[in-house]
Amino acid sequence: MNIQDNVIMMDHGSGGLTSDRLIRDRILPVLGNPLLDKLGDGAVFDVAGSRLAFTTDGYVVDPIFFPGGSIGDLAVFGTVNDLSMCGAKPLYLSCALIMEEGFPLSDLDRILSDMAGAAKRAGVAIVTGDTKVVAKGAADKIFITTSGIGLVNGTPFDGRSIVPGDKIIVSGTLADHGCAILAARENLVISDGLVSDTAPLNHLTAAMFESGAAVKLLRDPTRGGLATILNEIAENTQLGVRVHEAAVPVRNEVTAFCGILGIDPLYVANEGKLVAVVSADDAEKLVKTMRNHDLGRDAAVIGEVTPAGLAPVTLVTRIGGERIIPMLTGEQLPRIC
Repeated sequence: MNIQDNVIMMDHGSGGLTSDRLIRDRILPVLGNPLLDKLGDGAVFDVAGSRLAFTTDGYVVDPIFFPGGSIGDLAVFGTVNDLSMCGAKPLYLSCALIMEEGFPLSDLDRILSDMAGAAKRAGVAIVTGDTKVVAKGAADKIFITTSGIGLVNGTPFDGRSIVPGDKIIVSGTLADHGCAILAARENLVISDGLVSDTAPLNHLTAAMFESGAAVKLLRDPTRGGLATILNEIAENTQLGVRVHEAAVPVRNEVTAFCGILGIDPLYVANEGKLVAVVSADDAEKLVKTMRNHDLGRDAAVIGEVTPAGLAPVTLVTRIGGERIIPMLTGEQLPRIC
């Protein structure tokens, strides 16, 4: 046994295999209950005749300001999006600020302004919160925790009705956020055109619900990226997933950036994209609906659910071969959200 078996490592926050083991082996045995055990983007439950969704998330992104956003709008949009993946209309958020002594008030003002603008754009209100200050060196500038509550109309998207033949849809280009964060953090001069995709997905999901398409599951591919989400779908359904490389939308700038650094965009975080599992009969109709929305103009069917096979997730390459896409192992890009 080495030290990595006895302490928390950066890999535990990757959203990949080590994170999954931490949750399943350490957290769920102690805190588990029927709602938490589902491991969704939020919990869905009934209260006084209403079906509600509740979620919470912490934000420690470095740097706190980056092309396309800041920790402020990221914190609002991330919680709005988690509620949206539950099939909910986001309504109210809380906000807790943990600030390091010496943090510039001008930076705090900018972050609060970004949060206010993000809440207005998403159509939610921040209705309660908390502030804490720790000694210099006890935190890195500012950490934000937001929680949110929303109203679910109809059946939540829990994936229980997924069957072989269902289609996998992504709402747009992948890996924009993680690459923008890495480029900004390292001041890389090859970063022209890399901008975070952070955005609220609730208006897009509302249009998807109104289309009448048989949406069976929604997830946002943040930490661990698309590959990790697809592996989670396969694990939770005991089915397989096949993805077609040529169908996966990735910007040319992102492809080039990942190629130079040896990063696979399938594992890079996104903050304004979603993954949907939908009935094959409704897939094209849903993509057409999504493309009419600004945040879904690059939506595409990228694959399908299959019977269980030798590997949970496989990728059909551009030249016709197949390779296994495992869950993320190791910390590819730390502190991207």
